[in-house]
Amino acid sequence: MDPVTHLRAADEFMRRLGAALRGAQLYAPAHPLVERAFDGLNESVTQLLADEPSIAIGIIGQEVIVGDTPLPRAAESMGEMMRRLKSLGIERIVFDRGVTRDELSTLALTIAHPERRPGQDGAGVEASDPLGVLSTLPHIRVGRIQTEQRAEKSAADVATIRRLYADASTVASSVWEAAQTEGTPDPKAARALIDSLAQAVSANRTALIALTALKNYDNYTFTHMVNVSILTMSQARALGMDGQPLRELGLAALMHDIGKVRTPTEILNKTDKLTDSEFAIMRMHVVDGAEILRRTPEMPAIAPVIAFEHHLRLDGAGYPFGVSRDGLNVGTMLCSIADVYDAMRSQRSYQQAFPSDRILEVMKRNDGQQFDQNLVRRFTQLLGIYPPGNLVRLDSGALAVVLAIHAPDPFKPRVKVIVAPNGDPLPTPYELSLWEVTPESTGPKSVAAPLDPKQYNIDPLNYL
Repeated sequence: MDPVTHLRAADEFMRRLGAALRGAQLYAPAHPLVERAFDGLNESVTQLLADEPSIAIGIIGQEVIVGDTPLPRAAESMGEMMRRLKSLGIERIVFDRGVTRDELSTLALTIAHPERRPGQDGAGVEASDPLGVLSTLPHIRVGRIQTEQRAEKSAADVATIRRLYADASTVASSVWEAAQTEGTPDPKAARALIDSLAQAVSANRTALIALTALKNYDNYTFTHMVNVSILTMSQARALGMDGQPLRELGLAALMHDIGKVRTPTEILNKTDKLTDSEFAIMRMHVVDGAEILRRTPEMPAIAPVIAFEHHLRLDGAGYPFGVSRDGLNVGTMLCSIADVYDAMRSQRSYQQAFPSDRILEVMKRNDGQQFDQNLVRRFTQLLGIYPPGNLVRLDSGALAVVLAIHAPDPFKPRVKVIVAPNGDPLPTPYELSLWEVTPESTGPKSVAAPLDPKQYNIDPLNYL
């Protein structure tokens, strides 16, 4: 099962489980609604177990995880179920292949009514130990999550994010190719991709943002599509947007450059500076993109707007020429910031990557002419001067991986020091919050410069 399909199946599984528990609480065990809920849960579990021998549900804080897939929306909609499970001392439920409908019904009825043991006739008999009842089920295991499992979960979560990002680039290429060959992108594939990315943005934004910096430059077009979508949704999420509006904005950002499918390849891939006539052709991609997206079924209304506006500026400059706007859509402004940032940090044959501080300085220096400065300031607070996942050299000469930014001072992030000043890897890396360091402190005090992790054969994500 591919990652996108797995995410959707996991989400459906949690909805079915919630429906089964609510039905078991409200109605008699033999009620038709309860029977249908159990049938649906059985079907969903069978689908998930088709490709793997077992599947686990974990509840960690306010986070619900199915397998190694975080489901933030499940936590929002299943608060009562989570409280009930925790009250019974259940933080983890594992379903093994071969689980039966009867086992699933016993699970749901026991959780719904822990004071009663489900009987053969469904009436139930007194049961003082619900965990004892559940321990008799041959294909279902319940218990608590240990600290070691949480560490395993963190590593698994980063691995899942890696797979999701790789799959996202592949889906983006198929969406692009569909637009080239059929005239419109594949909206279903794009929506499925955005669903999974939006969930990841809510569940582990740090790891996902870190991955956007470790792109495959051979597939720049497709990784740029994915990166702009992730960075746009991350900004929107930090502003409080969630749910369907977040997904629609992410889909629009993914499609912001889709008009380039009509740009001649020799212009799109030219490594030298474009001539005036070539640049005039390149500028047409904003108009072409808006037209393509208006004709694409199931595309949100904001998508053609962002495709058309993303090269306009607040001062009225930019292109398409002659377009007058009293103001730009906030989605356009978020996407434009993400677009320029990702383009400037991309190292291609005709462009060297800019360090983050230079990029953000360029974005700020127009004093509101190109970008809304409040949004640029928020973007800086989100990513920091040295974004999470960056490898940096500290002023002591030690190497460190950026773990988190410090919004009041984006120059002073929290880092994990992994290599000593003499170049030896530290046997026990340690974390350091640079904003807490005083002039009298010993050891590193600040970031000296960002580094290319490939030159040091270091994968920063291993340290997040």
